[in-house]
Amino acid sequence: MSSTILPLIRAAASAIREHADEVTALDQATGDGDHVINLQRGLAVLETQLEVLGSLDWASALQKIGMSLLSSVGGASGSLYGTLFIAMSKSMKGREMNQANLAEAFAQGVEAMKARGKADRGEKTMLDVLIPVADALKSAVEQALPLPQTLDEVKRAAEAGMESTRGMLATKGRASFLGERAIGYIDAGARSSQLMISAIAEVLAGSAS
Repeated sequence: MSSTILPLIRAAASAIREHADEVTALDQATGDGDHVINLQRGLAVLETQLEVLGSLDWASALQKIGMSLLSSVGGASGSLYGTLFIAMSKSMKGREMNQANLAEAFAQGVEAMKARGKADRGEKTMLDVLIPVADALKSAVEQALPLPQTLDEVKRAAEAGMESTRGMLATKGRASFLGERAIGYIDAGARSSQLMISAIAEVLAGSAS
């Protein structure tokens, strides 16, 4: 059962609420300024579905999350996050949730996002956080790291990936029109991704202790 997904959704939503002004300022500097509004709309929808999501198996819950985000989040983020969770759902079908299966599912989700967005690491997007996190999860499985250490590695990878966008030229989205003027700003999508991943990792670390 996927009931453990409920505090994770709440944690992600809370992290975005707490940092909404910061992320909006980043998005206004390099984008349309609506990233947080769009993201919060999707998270609010998920919060209304917590009871239903908690009754589903992991594959079905991930599928429902993906479809909900596709239909409720505007801009590029909706299609990308929707793609991530739908691809993860396909990978988790008939499988139990453990570190190895999660690492594989997340990697497949990120690959699907790359294909959907025609983007890759180094282009000042949320993928500069998500790709390193996928790599960290895979490496942790290969090294048979315990969950607490895995979560520490994930948080470090997310933060380093987010910070790396500060010095990048943007080649995707509205920020790409700014050229070198976008250098010096952290990508809003990278920051929001890092915030949600770190919040989720904190909840999982708490439940593992």
